[in-house]
Order: sequence, then structure tokens, then C-alpha cells
Amino acid sequence: MPNVMGSVLVGKRQLVFTTSCILNDAIFRHLVLISETNFPILPIQDVECRRTLNCLEGRGGTGFVGTALSRLLRSKGYGVTIVSRMPGPQRMSWTDLAESGLPANTVAVVSLAGQNVLDPTRRWTPGFKQNVWASRVNTTQSLVQATIRAPVKPKVFISISGVGIYQPSQTAEYNEDSQGESFDFLSRLCHEWENAAKLQADLGVRQVTVRSGVILGRNGGMIKQLFLPFYLGLGGPVGRGDQYMPWIHIHDMASLLLFAIENDNVQGVLNGVAPQVVTNRQFAKAFGRALWRPALIPIPEFLLNVAFSEERAKIMTEGQKVIPKRTLAYGFQYKYPDIDVACRQVAKLIPSK
Repeated sequence: MPNVMGSVLVGKRQLVFTTSCILNDAIFRHLVLISETNFPILPIQDVECRRTLNCLEGRGGTGFVGTALSRLLRSKGYGVTIVSRMPGPQRMSWTDLAESGLPANTVAVVSLAGQNVLDPTRRWTPGFKQNVWASRVNTTQSLVQATIRAPVKPKVFISISGVGIYQPSQTAEYNEDSQGESFDFLSRLCHEWENAAKLQADLGVRQVTVRSGVILGRNGGMIKQLFLPFYLGLGGPVGRGDQYMPWIHIHDMASLLLFAIENDNVQGVLNGVAPQVVTNRQFAKAFGRALWRPALIPIPEFLLNVAFSEERAKIMTEGQKVIPKRTLAYGFQYKYPDIDVACRQVAKLIPSK
């Protein structure tokens, strides 16, 4: 399936955020962020007392995180418009963005773009790695340039990265003050992705970087891929199962993005993970319990190395203990801080609309 980018903008209170193809496969390390093939970009407009959200979506429909965020924004009184390569009503193309810049009155830009790293149909070749890199770094740079050129700057620029910037470890504990390292391709990607989103301080644009863990939601991402095997009683841990698995419920991820948009004191790095630390095995058991199924059949590490290549398989077989210290300090309230409660919600046979 083709890779499609999107973006969004907002008026006197206008917000722009871009999304695209990002992790929609069954299992993945907590590196890149959101799972699903397409993501939208949302702009928000406030005309006098009325707010309008323009949500830019990719490939004719919003993706996993974009859908949740746009639904949440609508519930707060925002309307939605889509910026995408695909033509359609209430959309803005990347060409329009480059030529015309951000829409007037844009107050926020949120960047979520990126090609699916764990696409099982794609070999881990230099060419594919370049596509993965460009779909994140180059797209973010385009949004930054549009922000710089805007005669009236947005109030906030929010970008997504991943907890894969932290070195996998069974002993270390990472929070937002921890230094990320460049130890492999994916960690270097996270570094350059974050660097691409940096704006000069004198522009007066507040900046927020959300380092996302595995996102759990019934309508997309990892759960959408794992639901059937777990429902059939064929689920289990990945590899050893003792690797940490930073995670966050889709509702909380969307709420965290909105929280960062609407609170002027929020800035810098936020770990987009739940406060409860779990291992992959603990997640598998919790999801199995939620479905009233055993979760005893592990996925051998060597099979993942063969299917994805060892470098890419580490996304699934290694993990980090990540704490949302600053996220909590800012006062963000999680609806699903507990893995059992989160798994019971996403285990519903009929996904919530």
C-alpha cells in the first residue's frame, strides 16, 4: 500500500498536525510510536467564540491515532479538515503547504508522519531504511520550514518520537531527563526525527516532543493485529517475554496530545507511556485474561530475526523501563493507568466507535 502523508491546521486558534504511515503490525518495540498505516494532521481554527478544527488525513481516511485525536478535538468543539496527498474536500496538499504555508491563524502544529517500520512485506534493505528515515525526518522538516515562514507563528509545535531513543536495558530506568543514545539505526532515527522538529527559541513557538510507547487500542495498532490469535488461544509473549514494554492506551495518547496543545506551561520532552511498568509477558497475560484465554504460546526470537532481520526484530525482543515523570508532574491524568483495565477495554469484541 502506498505511503501517504497528511497534516492539519487551526485558525485564531488553529492547529496543524501531520501524520502518515507508521507501525501497524502485530508486535513492535516501543520505538517509533503509533501503529497504523495512515495518520492525519489536524488544524484548529477559532473564529471569535466558535472553534473549528481542520483535520488533515491520509489515504482517504484518518488513521489510528489521528482518528482518536480528531474525535476528541471534535468533542471539545473543534471541527476537522484534512491535509493529504489525496484530493478531497477540506484538504490541503503538501504542495499547497510548501507554496502557501500554514493556513492563517494556525496556533498548533502536530507532526506524526512516518512509514511503517514493521511492514512484514518489506525487506530491511538500505532502500527501505531510507524510506523510513525520509518519511519521518524530511516530512517534519517540511512542517518546520512552513512554521518558520509563517508571518504569524503558531503557539506550539508538537512532534512524536519513540521510547526507542533509550537504550534497551533490564536494569536502567528512564524518565524525560534521561539522555537518549544513538546505538543503532532506529535510535539514530529517533534522534534525527527529534532534531528535525527543533525550532529556534527566538521564534517564540512552544515545543513539545512526545516519546511514545506501544499504543493499545481496539481499532488499530498492535491490538488489532493480536486480537485474533489471542482470541483463538494462540497468543503469548514475544521471545523471552521479560523485556519491558512501555505502553499507553490510545485514549490517553490522544488526551496527552490535546493536553500539550491546550496547556501553555507544557514544553520539552514528555514520555507518552502509562505510569505502570510491565514486561511483554505481563502484557500477554493481561490481554489473555481480558479475553478469558490462555497466553502460553511464545513467539520464538529466532523466527522474528528471520522474518524481520535481527536489527529490526529488536524492536520486539528488547525493551526499556520508561517512566512518565514529567508527564505526571505537569498534572496529566490517565484514564487507563493499569494494564488490566486497559486490556479489558481493548478486548471488547465490538470495537467502540
